[in-house]
Amino acid sequence: MRNRPVIVGVLAAVLGGAAACGNGGAAARSTSPTPSSGQRIAVTSSAFAEGGTIPRRHTCDGADVSPPLAFSGVPAGATSLALLVEDTDAPQGPFTHWLVWDIAPRTTALAAGHAPEGAAQGRNGFRRPGYGGPCPPRGDRPHHYVFTVYAADRRPDLTPATATADGLRRALAGHTLASGTLTGRYGR
Repeated sequence: MRNRPVIVGVLAAVLGGAAACGNGGAAARSTSPTPSSGQRIAVTSSAFAEGGTIPRRHTCDGADVSPPLAFSGVPAGATSLALLVEDTDAPQGPFTHWLVWDIAPRTTALAAGHAPEGAAQGRNGFRRPGYGGPCPPRGDRPHHYVFTVYAADRRPDLTPATATADGLRRALAGHTLASGTLTGRYGR
């Protein structure tokens, strides 16, 4: 019986370590470098203001179409834009709602429900290519959805079938000329 506390302690350490390694298949917290830049891109939407509520039309409870976006302040030396939309309040870490790159650098707006012409799209957290609107768990406080636009000095070398938000961040690290965000909220 003297060894019982040791066995219980070892078992607790093993089980605690195993629980820390897995997250049930959900997105993990990002450890990739964050693309940084000194210049800011202004990102706006006619559907909602900074910090405002994203209309139902642009969520899983509505038509699930991307909101209209406009951006300005893209530097002249940009060769490509990228767009990343993430739920920063998801229980298992940031959840990707849209991952787009190779957007023409002269693009200043995206119409509601339309992907940028000629751009590449990766899989979102719903495991589908393209936009997947806000869809937080019912009863949670409203989640924050961050729309980030990056201007880069080169095109990210990514493959749509395997691209991830972290992969995009790594590809943009050291190549981001400017970036900007728009944050909206949605709760159910």
